[in-house]
Amino acid sequence: MSYTLFMMPDFAKSFPLRPTRVHEVCGPSAASFAAVCGARTQGPVLWIREVWRPESINPLGLSIFFDPSNLLVAQVKDQNEGLAVAEEALRDGSTPLVIQDISEPISLIQGRRLQLSAKEGKSTGLCIIPDGMGSNAAESRWHCAPMFDPFPQPADSTLQRWELIKNKSGTLGSWHVRWNTASRRLHLVSATGE
Repeated sequence: MSYTLFMMPDFAKSFPLRPTRVHEVCGPSAASFAAVCGARTQGPVLWIREVWRPESINPLGLSIFFDPSNLLVAQVKDQNEGLAVAEEALRDGSTPLVIQDISEPISLIQGRRLQLSAKEGKSTGLCIIPDGMGSNAAESRWHCAPMFDPFPQPADSTLQRWELIKNKSGTLGSWHVRWNTASRRLHLVSATGE
């Protein structure tokens, strides 16, 4: 039984993320989702984090997704400073993907400013948010979590469930995915028994 499938059309309509927009992701595998988005980016990835957070980003840990020399990490004092950095980076357009860890709800005005900046700079934004939080201005919102894998693949990463829980441009859905380290590609995986 093969567990690697070609991307189905309904998934291909939702991922990769719609460019020139700002999206959100939550759940225990949100950072993996962000890393896969970084892998699909041509050029540098800016990752904005508040300096007080206990966890940190290890660029070498992202090397299974993309060249760590393409990662720019901005350590900011608080979320307001991070939003200002994200807005400027999105508007500038020299960084095709801007990822920001969000710790507090953002207002509709702040979310709309990010959307306008992404459109102006022709760049894509991704906010990593806590579960249950999100902005009405977000183009899409994903929930990502690891799954038990009855048939683990030793050369591949953990099986994950990606669920599109908000989508301004289409339908909602959920998919089981696995990152293939050797090919640096995302594969859809059939559900057990299919």
